[in-house]
This record gives sequence, C-alpha cells and structure tokens, in this order.
Amino acid sequence: MFGLSKKSSGSGDAWLFAGLGNPGAKYEKNRHNVGFMAAEKIAREYNFSPFKAKYKGLLSEGNIKGQKVILLMPQTFMNLSGESVQPTAKFYKIPPERIVVFYDEIELPGGKVRAKKGGGNAGHNGLKSIDEHLPGKDYWRVRLGVGRPPHPEMDVADYVLGNFSKEEMGWVEKVIEAVAVHLPLMLENNDSEFMNKVTLSTRQE
Repeated sequence: MFGLSKKSSGSGDAWLFAGLGNPGAKYEKNRHNVGFMAAEKIAREYNFSPFKAKYKGLLSEGNIKGQKVILLMPQTFMNLSGESVQPTAKFYKIPPERIVVFYDEIELPGGKVRAKKGGGNAGHNGLKSIDEHLPGKDYWRVRLGVGRPPHPEMDVADYVLGNFSKEEMGWVEKVIEAVAVHLPLMLENNDSEFMNKVTLSTRQE
C-alpha cells in the first residue's frame, strides 16, 4: 500500500473518490445518483469530515486504512462532472491513477459491480466530462449496475432519471455497503479481490 506523509494535502499522495450524480432533492433517489449514494455511505462508514462546498462540489476528507482520501460529489450536474473533479484533483495534486469514480451502469444488472482502471466512457455523460478535463484517462472506474429499462421502448434517460423502487432500494443499500466495506482493496490496486468480496457480500441466498 502507498505510504502517506504528514503533508498529504497537495502533496500528491492522497486518493480522490468521486461519486457521480445530480444535485438536489428531486434527483436524490434516481438510478443516476447511485454514485452519490455510494459516496455518502463511504463517508458514514469511515467517519469522514462533514461535506463542504468546494470546487463546484461537496467535499469531505478522511482516512481509510492509513490512506488519506478526498471524497467528492460534484454539484455541476452529471454532464459537467469534470468541472468539479479536475480542479479538486489539481489542488490536491492527485494523478488520474489515484482517482476512483463511482457511477451508474445500465449495461450491468442491478446489484452487480465492476471495477477497472482506464477504458472508454461507454456513452456515460459523467465520464465524458471527466475525460475532457483530466490530463489522462487511467483513473479507476467502479461501475454500479442499475440494469437496462424494463421495456425496450422506454427512453434510457427517463429510466436512469427515475427513482429506484422500494424493492430495488433493498439491494442498493446492500451493494453500497459492500462497496464501502471492501474499499481498502481498491487502495491496494486490487480490483479483482474487491469485486470478488463485493460479489460474495451481496450474493442472494
């Protein structure tokens, strides 16, 4: 694992965790906001500082297994997420390979989680914006599956901007808790074990 110095703020040895979503109560339970839900769960799990407005986002700081972590929820709306992620990363001198982005993925069934370093944006507007603003694309992506629309004729935008049902919230809570608990593995760049542990923790009996 990476060591930390006492001058972690701005020295490039911190991590940046960015949960994506849209700000405001109107969008709070949307499928598109599962990244925000994950960020809030991480903050609670590891007793992070209260979120404060900074760099066009809500920012919190904490420590996970000896690693300094900056937790960010961009308040720019999803399509402009990079306008918050980039200045935050710049201030703390965090390179792309120490940035982890949590976001919704319609190509994964609800409750499934995948993590990998680098790759394309697969049409996700939040990632598109981050790609446009960061100096490199080798950041970590944690895809939180929300599934595809139940009917082929249903508009994808309407689907992801719709609220999780009460039934769906059951597995959503289980998944984001598992993601938070097993995050130390991501800090070790051990994405495979992270996914294995999350899968085992959320397996339906």
